[in-house]
Amino acid sequence: MSHRVDALSSAHIDFFISNGFVRVDGAFPRELAHECRRILWLATGCKEDAPATWTHPVVRIGEIPHPLFREAANTPRLHAAYDALVGTGRWLPRGSLGTFPIRFPSPDDPGDCGWHIDASFGTDGEPDFLKWRANVVSKGRALLMLFLFSDVGDEDAPTRLRVGSHVDIARRLEPHGDEGLTLGELASTGFAESSNRAEAAATGPAGTVYLCHPFLVHAAQPLLRGDRPRFLAQPPLLPREPLDPWRSDASPVERAIFEALCERVSG
Repeated sequence: MSHRVDALSSAHIDFFISNGFVRVDGAFPRELAHECRRILWLATGCKEDAPATWTHPVVRIGEIPHPLFREAANTPRLHAAYDALVGTGRWLPRGSLGTFPIRFPSPDDPGDCGWHIDASFGTDGEPDFLKWRANVVSKGRALLMLFLFSDVGDEDAPTRLRVGSHVDIARRLEPHGDEGLTLGELASTGFAESSNRAEAAATGPAGTVYLCHPFLVHAAQPLLRGDRPRFLAQPPLLPREPLDPWRSDASPVERAIFEALCERVSG
């Protein structure tokens, strides 16, 4: 049996197109997640056995090109899933992982829990991410990915996902062509167009990966109930070539955009 069949079934792919994400269980080994957490603990400057050092609700760590993180991002199971969703040869292997929002138990507002999508292109070096842009063909991003490096249950501040919201964003971006909209412009309405969508939580054991459509509206949440830090990476999968929702051999990422726009026209 091929890795592709092992990774994602036709039902998984249909779920991704309709809902905007798919969960890949056992995407990388649990033991590897443990070794990666040891590196992340050092990067946080906090001590695992000393909760008194957990003084911030979230610590953000940039990309880490360590071999262990490259291994986690490039397992055969994940490569097969990338092929299935983006197209064989149409994505770039990850040489690193990050960023890492490490959330600690805290009553304080972390200040980063608003609904949003991850913008994908802009002026190099632009520090204001609200000025970064997204367009209807998702220039510069093939997938949003959530790598769980710790066990994440309902009380461990799982990322919230608005199910099917990628459809709303595709329709909002379409009138703006290649230029698209800035994240600030998209956020100006509070992503109200997707506010009636059901929510899902990105939970699972360490080693789970959520592969999300780049237009999926999502949000962090503070770690108010759990008593252990949550370790997560949220890297993009970059396209090797521009996405084209109108090509005859469109991938599921592209088909989701195409179907969203066609449904609006037919409706």
